[in-house]
Amino acid sequence: MPMLRSFPFLRQDVAASLVVFLVALPLCLGVAVASGVPAELGLITGIVGGLVTGLMRGSSLQVSGPAAGLTVLVLEAVRAFGLAALGVIVLAAGLLQIAMGLLRWGRWFRAISLSVVEGMLAGIGLVIIAGQLYAAAGIPAPDSGLDKLTGLPGALVQALGSRTALVSLAVGAGTVLLIVGWRRMPPRARAVPGALVAVLLAAVATAVFGLPVETVRVSGVLEAVHLPGTEALSSLADPALLGTVLAFALIASAESLFSAAAVDRLHAGPRTEYDKELVAQGAGNTLCGLLGALPLTAVIVRSSANVEAGARTKASRVLHGVWLLLFVALLPAVLAYIPLAALAGILVHAGWKLIPFKRVLTLWRRHRGEALVLVATAAAIVSVGMFEGVLIGLVLSVGKAAWEASQLRVEQTDDGRGAVRVRIQGTVTFLRLPQILDSLEALPSDRRVVLDLSGVHHLDHACRAALEAWAERHGGADAEAVRAATAPNRREDAAAASVSTSP
Repeated sequence: MPMLRSFPFLRQDVAASLVVFLVALPLCLGVAVASGVPAELGLITGIVGGLVTGLMRGSSLQVSGPAAGLTVLVLEAVRAFGLAALGVIVLAAGLLQIAMGLLRWGRWFRAISLSVVEGMLAGIGLVIIAGQLYAAAGIPAPDSGLDKLTGLPGALVQALGSRTALVSLAVGAGTVLLIVGWRRMPPRARAVPGALVAVLLAAVATAVFGLPVETVRVSGVLEAVHLPGTEALSSLADPALLGTVLAFALIASAESLFSAAAVDRLHAGPRTEYDKELVAQGAGNTLCGLLGALPLTAVIVRSSANVEAGARTKASRVLHGVWLLLFVALLPAVLAYIPLAALAGILVHAGWKLIPFKRVLTLWRRHRGEALVLVATAAAIVSVGMFEGVLIGLVLSVGKAAWEASQLRVEQTDDGRGAVRVRIQGTVTFLRLPQILDSLEALPSDRRVVLDLSGVHHLDHACRAALEAWAERHGGADAEAVRAATAPNRREDAAAASVSTSP
């Protein structure tokens, strides 16, 4: 057939798009409800992620839409500035992303410490879990992340005294258990995402048994769209709002580009063009902002489902947006049957997956500094806030790198027969000069010395001059009293120290 010749992977891409659609549908609704906005806005963002970002160049198999990673930030923004300002914030963040992509800043996001990103996701996961446990019980949640965590025991006591809250909790717990247990089902059954099955069963049980649980409120997709007005646009002069725009742009970009790197490891197709992917994400967010919808990012859950389902080209992610659009156009009334507790269960499971438990243990065994940065970033996000927590993590990461770069070790080996061997390792700067000279000047003046510089990463001018002076004093008339042992690519440092190179 001519169409199959023009699109040789159409069959694989259509099948993959249906899987991604089934994964995306409950997540779009759950992220919107958890963000404190109408559920329809999550679907709009999912549609834009498929039809707009999906069509653009960047990453071929990565799928974009509303993400759990931005839930906390959106909730804070809506509470601080109102729902009307959300579109302006997302619009400005999208334009900033486009500018960063055109300036070719996309690749620089890969320089962000992985521990900071994982700490950010862990902090978000903790806040999501805590907040959605309240939602699963139908109890209002406190505003701050720390209050959410500390208030859980009291919320549990309150829930135990209410039949309605217990039923709602049972629906949420059943949703989580079904999603987790669905992995053990036969492969054919797993072709249908567990989250979708859980939502459908919860909706059926609620309708059939008349369970006293709150369901999604539906006002219509067109009614949920709010184009930014003059008053909302004027709020961009507020410094606090501009800080939120910056947070949206940076965090959404980092999450999308880190997701792209992860997705590239899952397939053998074309690699991600980071700057173009950043422009694509910015274009999607710009349109989402104009529609007053949620911000979008690349979502690793949908992207990995897309790859695992056999997608070969970007057609699969575009088609998933088409299926979301058809659902919104033809079956919007179905949303009113979905229990909020079931969506809360989906978000609890998603939040749990954001917390890298194994990664923390591995880092603690091998790189404790990185583990501390990860944990501190997560704790700061929970206790202070998203933007502040990420900034704290970045500062700690830079401080850790500076500390490690300044570390210096001076080791002395003396077998009593030959020359004394002094090994210097690390970065040798004027800040460590007193330590180096104290060690060298304490050596016996009548012994030959081998100065091992093979472990030196950098030797500044002040230290070169000091080593030259010490070598002249220690050797006196004997030019062979001090020898230097250097790595092949460090011989220029030995020459600068004016000592001969040992064989």
